[in-house]
Amino acid sequence: MSRKLVRPRQGRMFAGVCAGLAQRFGMSAGMVRLLFLLSLLLPGTQVIIYLILWILMPDEGRVRY
Repeated sequence: MSRKLVRPRQGRMFAGVCAGLAQRFGMSAGMVRLLFLLSLLLPGTQVIIYLILWILMPDEGRVRY
């Protein structure tokens, strides 16, 4: 499990948020994407949270370890 929450350069579909969350928590990126899509069926602020994570999560190439 990766310690840092970053958006990876490889395996992105749109912004890399789901791929970054999957790496951080040791899940497959496809499963996180599926869970996100299913969550869109429920009322809530999922898209806003996604956009906030996109802004706050640094790119993998820009992070110093």
